Parts: sequence; structure tokens; C-alpha cells
Amino acid sequence: MSNSNKKYLNLRNEYPFMVFEKYHIYKNINSLKVQFVFNLADKIKFSPEFYIENINNINALPDTLLNNLVFHIGMVEIISYWKAACPPVLIVKPFALNDFAVAWWRKLFFYGLGEFFYTNKIEPDFNHFLEIRNKNDQAFEKQQVSLDNSVLIPVGGGKDSAVTLSVLSNLKMPLIPFYLNPVQAAVNVVQKAGTEKNVLIVKRTIDPELLKMNEAGFLNGHTPFSALLAFYSLLSATLRKTRYIALSNESSANEPTIPGTGINHQYSKSYGFEKDFREYCRKNISDDFNYFSFLRPLNELQIAGLFSGFSQYHSVFRSCNAGSKQGILCGKCSKCLFTFIILSAFLDPEELVKIFGSNLLNDNELLFYFDQLCGIEDEKPFECVGTLDEVNTALHMAINKYEENNIPVLLRHYMNSNKYSKIEYRSAEKLLSQFNEQHFLEEPFLSLLKKILYGTGF
Repeated sequence: MSNSNKKYLNLRNEYPFMVFEKYHIYKNINSLKVQFVFNLADKIKFSPEFYIENINNINALPDTLLNNLVFHIGMVEIISYWKAACPPVLIVKPFALNDFAVAWWRKLFFYGLGEFFYTNKIEPDFNHFLEIRNKNDQAFEKQQVSLDNSVLIPVGGGKDSAVTLSVLSNLKMPLIPFYLNPVQAAVNVVQKAGTEKNVLIVKRTIDPELLKMNEAGFLNGHTPFSALLAFYSLLSATLRKTRYIALSNESSANEPTIPGTGINHQYSKSYGFEKDFREYCRKNISDDFNYFSFLRPLNELQIAGLFSGFSQYHSVFRSCNAGSKQGILCGKCSKCLFTFIILSAFLDPEELVKIFGSNLLNDNELLFYFDQLCGIEDEKPFECVGTLDEVNTALHMAINKYEENNIPVLLRHYMNSNKYSKIEYRSAEKLLSQFNEQHFLEEPFLSLLKKILYGTGF
């Protein structure tokens, strides 16, 4: 047994339960504040909060619906606190979860924390890692919600949400950009799209006690952020009376980060989670919402092709987690390198240097990330990056943009690998003509996406 797994078991023994105690809702006419109370084994309490302003008359929202939505945000927020000690029992007090909901949440905890378990060398047993107990007989009620045909679009500041904003601007529907703890890149992308007047902003805080525990050596790691975003988007859509919630997750998010396993950095961006979330929403919250990913039929290569034509975003987008808070593309992480590679298929090297500040394919310090991205290494980076097929195809397309005597060092390295000789990567036609049928797009979204995709000429 590894030392990490021993630590996991010892923490579970020392902290045998966690309690979702309650939440407090504070309403003003145009703002909403919520505070959650979580309890770790009667030893540590957490009180994370979130705040929303610029709401049109919060008092018009029925209390039963508001409580339902807030409770579910609390259920997904508690994951970040549960993971510090992974207690074997989670006690839920505000409402009673039915059997379907218990099974759903156990699945989200297990697979949404797949990267966390893997990187911490923890070996959980799905059947016994978590028991969820109700301490309340009151069940939350499914609601009918009055909504209009506007579209809520979560925007993080990367290329994908920029594509969604731009393409959906062709519809005659109001677009409502949605920020969760916005970074400057997200603000800049929305301004370039001309939709800044309709923005809805949610600001959430992490209890400082959790940060202290991280420093003290409790368990820490990746959590399913997109699942958190999903539940916040439901509340946000309700506040703006918005029927459609259009994510920007692509088909590439379905590929496991660790080949041959269910471990996927992008689990809560996957089609599987999207399908599960839609079902959960219909059964336990409301069937009036339409939560879907607008880019789900597309792969990363197709999205890069579309984005390359939206030059207004090239100076402001930031597909980089390491530099997002500083508003930069750091140029040193696997996400930056992937974005550089996938855009290299469509943009000239000079344009990419303007965007990134240098040619990342000439940076030998990025060699390990490069090998991970193209499959020379066995495991992909734990980042939101494309599939091995997409990366290798993009590399072949990028090579064609250089003169023989000017090929960057990482591309030279690639040309000496067995990946370069594979025939399936020599043509981009298959990937660029794909349209994944595992999606939830309805009309007019479906027709619009096909028109934009097949009318681009790439």
C-alpha cells in the first residue's frame, strides 16, 4: 500500500463524516448572497459564500425554486471540502436526496475526482468510498419555471467560448454572457463580442480554512469545476428567465486523460456528464431548461479552424490556466502549447508569435509537454487539451507552413518520431468534416452550427 493511500485511510478514520448543515439566503431587491455551512466530523467548519448582483427583482423568484437551486449548488460546492479528508459518510440535512439522486452524486464524486485520486495515488473502491445519508424527510420539489428564448453562455476567456459567442450572435435571440469569478480575458472577449451589457456575474469564495488545510498537508487536487459551473448556470438562467444554457465543450473532451481508464481531467465537460446532468435536472429541478454544449458535435481542430477566422479575439483570448489571473498566455504550460499547436494548423507562424510572444515550437523546455500531447509519452497532460489524433494532425498541418531550413526544434523532434510516419495523420479531411452525433442541439442551433462549419471552406 502506498504512503498516499495510507494517508487517505488515516484521514478517513480521523474524520469519519461530513455534514451539509444548512445554508443562509440573503436577498435584496437586485442582489443575492448565499452562505453554506459544512461540518467536518464536528472538528472543522466551513462557510463558503457566493454573491450575485444586477438581478431583476429577486423577490419575484418563488422560495421553493430558489431553495432547490441553492441546495444543489451546496451539494456541488461541498466536493471541494470533502476531498480534504475524504470522509466515508456524507450527511445531508437541508433536503432529502432520493435514491436516484444519491446514486448520481456518488458517481459525480467518484469520477469527477478521478484525477484527484490518481495524482494522490489513492485507490478508492466505488462501492464503499462514500455513503450519503439523509437527515431530513423533506424532499426538494421539481419546479415549473417561466423562461424565454434567450441564451446564457458561460464565458471563461478561452477560444471555445469566444467561438460560441460569435456563432450564436447570428441567431435572433438575446445572448447573456455569464461569468463565474471572471478573469480579465473573459471580460475582454465579451467586449469584443459586443454583448457586455447583458452580463451576469457570480462571485464565489473559498473558505480560508480549506486553504490552511491544504498548506497543512491535507489532501488536495483537481475537482469537477464544470459540474460546479453547471449548477450555478441553472440559478443564473433562472434569474434572467433564460431557457437555453449553451456550454462550449467539444467532442474531444470525451477522451480519457489516462488511456484505457475512466480518468479524465475533463470528466464534467464530457458528453457523459452532460447527459447525466440533463437527466438529473429534469427529474429533480425542472424540465424547462435546455442545458447543452453548442460545440459538442465538433472536435478541437474544427474549433481552432473557426477561431482562426475570428481575428478580433486573437489579442485578448487567454486559453491558459496558469496565466489567466494575470491576463497573459504564460507560454510555459501544456495548455498554451496545445493551443499553439492546434492554431498552427490554420495561422501562420508570424501571427502566432504576435499572439503568444514567441514560437513555442522552438522552446525545448516544452519537450515533455509536447511528447505528452502527441502521444510519444504514455499519458496526456491533466489539462483541457485535444485528442492525440487532433494534435498529430495539427502538427502535420503546421509542418507544411515552414520552409525546410526553418522548421522549429520541436517539429524536428516530431519528424524523427514514429508518430510522424503514420499515414492517418497526413490528411486533415476526416477530422475537419466530422460532425459528432452525440449531442443535444435542437433547432435552430443545429442548423446554424452546420452552416457555419461547412461554409468556412477549411
